[in-house]
Amino acid sequence: MVSVKDVPAQLFVEKLKEELKKIEQIKPTEWIKYAKSGSHRQRPPQQSDFWYIRAASLMRRIAIEGTVGVSRLRTYYGGKKRRGYKPAISKRSGGSVLRKILQQLESAGLVAKDKKGRKLTPAGQKLLSKVAKEIKK
Repeated sequence: MVSVKDVPAQLFVEKLKEELKKIEQIKPTEWIKYAKSGSHRQRPPQQSDFWYIRAASLMRRIAIEGTVGVSRLRTYYGGKKRRGYKPAISKRSGGSVLRKILQQLESAGLVAKDKKGRKLTPAGQKLLSKVAKEIKK
């Protein structure tokens, strides 16, 4: 059986993004074109399908780490904030985008709440295995 770890991440996220576009519960919010994904970013996302890319990346992250909370995901998607002549410092990502995507994945039945965060459901695991199998071929 092929797992998420056996295939290249970029190919996996691209393929899973296309699968997530077919699910009607997962839709970008209206404000995503104007909002930055964190305080360390200088501009809002430039990609037209950023929402689906981040959702696919989130599902891959949950599959690799197991049960994950929003706080840990904020740390993972964070980065360095440039402060001019002062040294750059590490900043966490914004939580709203992550929370909204996780809520949509829950309503689609791919992710479920657990005591310590969110984990994949059997339907979510099945989708990830299907995508990984297609890539491995």
